[in-house]
Amino acid sequence: MAAQAVPLYLPGSSVVHRTGAGTKLLVLLAAGVALALWRSPWQVALAFALVLAGYAVARLPLRTLVRQLLGLAWVAVPLLAFQWIFASWQTGIGVVGSFVSMVLLAGLVTLTTRTTAMVDVVVRACGWLRRLGVDPERVGLMLALGIRSVHVVIGLAQEVREAQHARGLRASPRAFAVPLIVRSLRHADRLGEALTARGVDD
Repeated sequence: MAAQAVPLYLPGSSVVHRTGAGTKLLVLLAAGVALALWRSPWQVALAFALVLAGYAVARLPLRTLVRQLLGLAWVAVPLLAFQWIFASWQTGIGVVGSFVSMVLLAGLVTLTTRTTAMVDVVVRACGWLRRLGVDPERVGLMLALGIRSVHVVIGLAQEVREAQHARGLRASPRAFAVPLIVRSLRHADRLGEALTARGVDD
């Protein structure tokens, strides 16, 4: 059976849903800067706990969070092992914890914010770029697509994993990576065609 698609937006009335798109994007930016500078195990654990609290406050289904974690595991576990062996366990937890926390936070923003709201915020913030010949609408669209794509790839990874289990295939980095890359490229092609059809072709 095909894996259930990961939703890109889940309507709700929680305080997270009601928080403005601009505020959420600022939090996402600040979290990215903070996790790039502070990567000790306790700091990463605190960030991860705060992200989980955000999912709880947003009253998102537990299966949505679990699906994202399972999709990330295929990248996070080998990365943790690599860092642990060639650096230290502290480095491994810092790198992997930061990565997982940021992806989950981006997912939280996407799940609780309409794409149009994110685009509107970025367009307003980048209005001054018109003087330099840059179209703010395209900047906003690219940012929104980038955030959404993280969530899409997690869903594709989950689909590949479940398809492998259904076929009785053993776990293998190559057997997982190849179909994931193929599906990601097909998604990119469909997205490109959709944008071209709407006149966004540069």
